[in-house]
Amino acid sequence: ELGWISKVYVNRPEVVRHAEQIKKWRTVKGNWQAAWLLKAVTCIDLTTLSGDDTPSSVHRLCFKAKHPIREDLLKALDMHDKGITVGAVCVYPARVTDAVNALKAAGCNIPVASVAAGFPSGQTPLEIKLAEIKLAVQYGAREIDIVISRTLVLTGQWEGLYEEIRQCREACGEANMKTILSTGELGSLANVYKASMIAMMAGSDFIKTSTGKEVENATFPVGVVMMRAIKEFYWQTGYKVGFKPAGGIRTAKEAITWLMLVKEELGVEWLTPELFRLGASSLLEDIEKQIFYHVTGSYPLQHDLAMA
Repeated sequence: ELGWISKVYVNRPEVVRHAEQIKKWRTVKGNWQAAWLLKAVTCIDLTTLSGDDTPSSVHRLCFKAKHPIREDLLKALDMHDKGITVGAVCVYPARVTDAVNALKAAGCNIPVASVAAGFPSGQTPLEIKLAEIKLAVQYGAREIDIVISRTLVLTGQWEGLYEEIRQCREACGEANMKTILSTGELGSLANVYKASMIAMMAGSDFIKTSTGKEVENATFPVGVVMMRAIKEFYWQTGYKVGFKPAGGIRTAKEAITWLMLVKEELGVEWLTPELFRLGASSLLEDIEKQIFYHVTGSYPLQHDLAMA
């Protein structure tokens, strides 16, 4: 439906002003803060996307995914029996089998997500992108984070972008598909809105801000624009599409602010792992530190949170 995007206009100064206000929102304190932080934990895609990933490092990541917060801290909050885990474990396709086996051995049902489709640059022929997606699904990935060809956005090839994402969606089969827009490389907020709409029209289960490898990753102006697109798509079609900010989210305060923004823009029903994820590799460490402080009254020493 190109008519949806043909006359899109984004008031950038107003979006930026709104984003500055978001940064000034007061954070919650006490038990409320602990509750929001535990909610954030359940929405994290615990990620390792390094060239030196090994089976043992992935196994360690999966253990942390199942036990994101120390058991004694959860007991102090009376949350030890609530089955709190992260939302998913995200790895490269070559490490999917390691993650699947580790989680199976741990006896938990946390889904494994895999980046694919020419991650992170997207500068890969479509045939290879589709083959990579199919291999990741074959290895056991239940979620696929694809990355779009930014060229198609920057040159206004919206039908080409739709067709590429549609074929990726088809290649994913039963696996959920998160479409990474790489918003820091799309040139304008209007392009972010248009790419969001095209991605949802093509069947994306989630739209995601960034690969985490760009110079500019998840920002509040981009988040506002993408969430407004999700809201519009829901009003037009009745389909709820998930949202995933990723890249540069490192502190517990930032995580809570993203949760609050989702609640304000999309509503409480989006605050579930099925419709909201946080892409992060170091965020969990700070969240556990804040929960440690809430329970004990002091910040942890390095050995207190060794698995972080």
